[in-house]
Formats: sequence, C-alpha cells, structure tokens
Amino acid sequence: MNHTFLTFLFLFFFFLSFLHHPTYASNLYKIKQLNSDFLSQSTSSHDSHTPQSPTKYFEVTKPIELPKTKPCSYHILHHEFAHTYGKPPVFVNYTSPSHCSSTKFSKIVLEWKATCEGRQFDRIFGIWLDGVELLRSCTAEPRATGIVWSVEKDITRYHSLLLNHQKNQTLAVFLRNVVDQTYTGVYHVDITIHFYPFHVNTHETKKLNPLAFRTDSHADLILPISRNLQLNDGLWFNIQNSTDVALKEFTIPQNAYRAVLEVYVSFHEKDEFWYSNPPNEYLAANNQTNSPGNGPFREVLVTLDDKLVGSVWPFTVIYTGGVNPLLWRPITGIGSFDLPSYDIEITPFLGTILDGKNHLFGFKVTNALNVWYIDANLHLWLDAKSVRTEGVLLNHIDKPLVESIVSEFNGLNGTFLTSAKKSILSSGWVRSSFGNITTSFVQDFTYYSSMLFSKNGAKQAVNQTILFIDAVRVKLPSSRLDLIDDSSRKFSLYLDSDQLAQDNDNFIVVSNVTLGFDVNKAKSEDSGFSKSYLKNVLDGKGKMVVENNLVVSGVGETQQDYRYESKEGCYFRNIGSSNYTILYDKVKYSCNKRSHSPF
Repeated sequence: MNHTFLTFLFLFFFFLSFLHHPTYASNLYKIKQLNSDFLSQSTSSHDSHTPQSPTKYFEVTKPIELPKTKPCSYHILHHEFAHTYGKPPVFVNYTSPSHCSSTKFSKIVLEWKATCEGRQFDRIFGIWLDGVELLRSCTAEPRATGIVWSVEKDITRYHSLLLNHQKNQTLAVFLRNVVDQTYTGVYHVDITIHFYPFHVNTHETKKLNPLAFRTDSHADLILPISRNLQLNDGLWFNIQNSTDVALKEFTIPQNAYRAVLEVYVSFHEKDEFWYSNPPNEYLAANNQTNSPGNGPFREVLVTLDDKLVGSVWPFTVIYTGGVNPLLWRPITGIGSFDLPSYDIEITPFLGTILDGKNHLFGFKVTNALNVWYIDANLHLWLDAKSVRTEGVLLNHIDKPLVESIVSEFNGLNGTFLTSAKKSILSSGWVRSSFGNITTSFVQDFTYYSSMLFSKNGAKQAVNQTILFIDAVRVKLPSSRLDLIDDSSRKFSLYLDSDQLAQDNDNFIVVSNVTLGFDVNKAKSEDSGFSKSYLKNVLDGKGKMVVENNLVVSGVGETQQDYRYESKEGCYFRNIGSSNYTILYDKVKYSCNKRSHSPF
C-alpha cells in the first residue's frame, strides 16, 4: 500500500468525521443552543390573515388565599426590556402607599405581567426592594403571534419593608436580554403590588406565644444579604466554581430575638443541568473536557463568621428553554415562574452576633461550575420592650458530608451511582422581655442519583431523589409544650434524552421528564396544631427534528397533577397540554373524604 493511497484514506476519514454529528457527554446543554424558527412560529391551523390572541402561559400552583376586601393597588413599573445586556437594573423610586384608605393589611401580593412576541431565549430575572429580593423568575419563550404571562406571589412576609414610611426606597428589576436580527423578542413588563386590608369583621385573638413564632408573624426588619445596587448585573452573587466564596458584611440591632435567613438560589450556563453532569474521569477518558462535569451532586453552603449554619440542596427547576422548550408551552415547569427560596433558622446563633459589630455571611456551592446566582434576606424580629437582648449558642454539630460515587464505563457508555448524606444541628437561647426562649434547628439531607449513558453516549437517563428535612423547636418559658415547625420534602427527577437517526447534521431528539416534589408540614398554631400535604408532579414527553442545527418540527406534551390537602381546605388540579393547546383542565377545591389523606 503506497504512501499516496494512505494519505487519501486518512483525508477521507478525517473529513468524514466532520460530517458525522458529534456526541456530547450531556445532550441537554447542546439542545439548549439550537436555533429554531419553528419554536417561535405559530402552529395554529387558522388562516394566517386571521388575528390571533397572544397565548397565555402559566405555572400550575395553588391560588393565593385572599381576604374578602378590595385591594389597594400600586402600579410601580412599566418598562420594555429590549437590549439590556451589559446594562444596570431598571431602578424605580418606591414609597409606602399613601393613597390607600387603610393602613393595615392582611395580605400583600406582587403581580408581574409581561407580553412578548418573536423569538427569544429564556431569561432569568429578579426584583429587589432596597436590596431585598422579592421575586426570582424565568421569562417565557415567545412565539410569533405573541404570548402573555403573569406571576402572582404572596409577599406578605416582607410587610415591614413594603410599609416602611420612614424612608424612600429603590425597587430594582434586572432582566438581561438581547435583541438583534435573530432574537427579536422584547419583554413588555408591568409590576403592580396589591395591598389587601384586614376584613372589617376580623377580631384580634389572644396569642399564647411570642410574636415571632406566631403563624401570621412578619419580621420587624429585613436586611439585604446581596450585592450593592450600582451594578451592570443582578444583585445576586455570582458563584463561578467550587472554591468561590461570596461574602456579605452586616450588622443587626442589639434587641433582636429571632432571625431567619431566606436564601434564593438559581443555576445557569455550565451548571444549568448540573443533575446531568457526569464525573470528570469519564469526560477525560473520552476527551470530552469541554463538556460540563464535576458529577451530578450540588449543595449550597451558608456560613456565619466561617461557621456552617445551614445548607440548601436545591429543587431541580427546569427553565422554559430546558430539555425541550415545547414541553413548557403553555404549562411552564414547576418553580420556573416563581423560583423557591429556602429558610435557615439563625436564632440559635443570635448570641454570637448581638454585639453591635460587623459579621459575615458566606455562600459557596459544592462542585459548582459557572454560574450560580445566590443572595439572601435576613428576617429579624425585634423586642420593642428591650434595648438589648442576649443569647448563647448551646450546641452546634456539623456532620461532614458523606458522599459515595460508583462509576463503571466503557468508552461513552457507562453507569454512575452517586449518594450523599449530611446533617446540621444547632441550638441556643435568647433572653428578651418574653423571657428565656430556647430554639433548636435541625437539617437532614439524603441524596441519590443514578445516571446511564448508552448508544455511544447518544442516550442519557438520570434518576435523582433529594430528601430534605428541617425542623425548628422552640421552648417557651410560659408553656410546657414546645412549639414546632417541621417540614419534610422529597424532590424527584427522572429525565432521559435520546438522539435518533443521526445523519450528518440531521437527527431527532426524544425527551421524557418527570419532575415533582412532596412536602409534608407540621406546625404549632395559636389554636392548636396544623398539618398540610402537597404533591406536585409534572410529566412531559417531546420530540424535536433537527436539520443543520435548526429545529424544523416537534411536539411537546405535558401532564401535571397538583394536590394540596390540609385541615383548612384542599386544592386539586389535573391538567394536560400538547403544543400550546390545553387538552383538559380539572380543578377541585373540596376535600375528598375517601382519599388517603392523613387529615
């Protein structure tokens, strides 16, 4: 075989390799980058000359329980978010509403309403009031005929901030958007806050426990644990890798007797699909070093003066452009329009920060890749009858993370099993005009993940479960019984993505996803003991046909079952959709006596 022929064979197979569609360690990141005229076009069978109403997108959740009073509405912002990339947030002066006839409100609701048409990626955004985050959300991806969506969030817990008459405040809205010849969608946004007065027949009842531990209690002061306002970015901290630590200095009033840190978390870019990331050894062995790795386990660690005070193992929110964008039209993914926040009880540590000096909260993410957005709000309850309270940290146990990773792979095919466990316990007392109150806080986490690559890496399946238990116990001097506030959460995710019929740059992506959570809550009430149960499960399956890196056709079908049960009432919703069309929608408010509810 002569040298010329060998050279010909080498060049032939070299160019042939460029024609074959490359295999990626995780298909989800690659799918996210696909361009699509199809996804932004209308799939309606109506005549193109017939005007069509914008499609309404929504997240399935329990409606907010509102008092039977007329709200006093405060329209704060109207703005068009066009090309905002590299620009600072939009700032608006905010003053406590003076036009309302009432000054006492039992419910406060933030309403975000937006419209958009054309083509656009999903965009993360946030709303802050004087640095305190009120809402983190993801935009809906538009279509040519236009879309509209709204988010209503109960923000009553920010009562003292929203009704602060002593100073003018700044509302900041950050939505990074790009508008050019390809991405044409402009977000037209209105933000309104609705203040609902107390009902005229509401009677004050005698409270048996201190104000801070009542069900309807709201903090007297909320401190922002976020970045300063003058930024060309959101007020969140950017965590770019596993060694990155974000720090925020703060000082609290010396008469605080309870503290709760509310943490906001979202994950993007190389860690948007962190739960599908394979171990680094697999990527290195297959020369896939440009693919996101560090394995599928993540935890957010929160420190106070370098001492671990709590952790967040986050729910796997899938944004509106994730997996298969057609899955989230018009029913969006769980948590994507109102990302969850997570509470960490800081009260046991109050004795260490009541000295009037500066202290530091810190945030880091185990195994993180670029980028995580994290900030927090510190809710403080103050003793109006005391100039200074005092406290002592009695006990603090931080059990180290126990993690197990079992990998078995041959080439791009392989199986990876990951498990992790962690516990944190703290207790301490605070002495105030209410007496000596001892608070204990326990967090217990368990994590399981199985990941399978097959078909030479073209098919990936992920099955993940997070068990997340936290418990607060409060011992009061005036009661023999401890107050409790317990929650048990189960976060579940099953996801598989398969590339079929690969032919040069033409292929079909088939995706199946089951996403959901179960939440059991038990809490001491003024009138006794309350329990609630919430189960929220979404199933989606979709297909996209890709030609030359362009989605040319596809289908997405989604079913969701939402079930909430408590002694106070129930709410059930079962809904299904296919490519923008609602197939069925069943809603029930009454409790089923024959159900297997523990209530």
